[in-house]
Amino acid sequence: MSVKIKRIASNMMKEISYILANEIKDEHIKFVSVTDCKVTNDLSFAKVYINALDENKKEEILHSLDKAKGFIRKMLSERIDIRHIPELQFVYDDSLENGQKIENIINKIHENEN
Repeated sequence: MSVKIKRIASNMMKEISYILANEIKDEHIKFVSVTDCKVTNDLSFAKVYINALDENKKEEILHSLDKAKGFIRKMLSERIDIRHIPELQFVYDDSLENGQKIENIINKIHENEN
């Protein structure tokens, strides 16, 4: 991946985080954090990985983000200086949950050794 693509992904991640925290009125989205952003080489698509405090509302959050896509893209076009803002796809990031499961397994193994 080129430096330009990484820079754009980083800027998008920062700006989307700001937009979600400060400019979206939907209460489902208020406490969502952006964990990563991956942009395709041709800048046509961006996968935005998110995580939320309340994992039980995962589907509601993704639905709300899907509805707010157009607004978020419009705000990004005003803030990021590129010709075409990528199509956004929001994905729930399970890496924190998976890391916690692995840590619990390791702790159980160490308890069994003692």
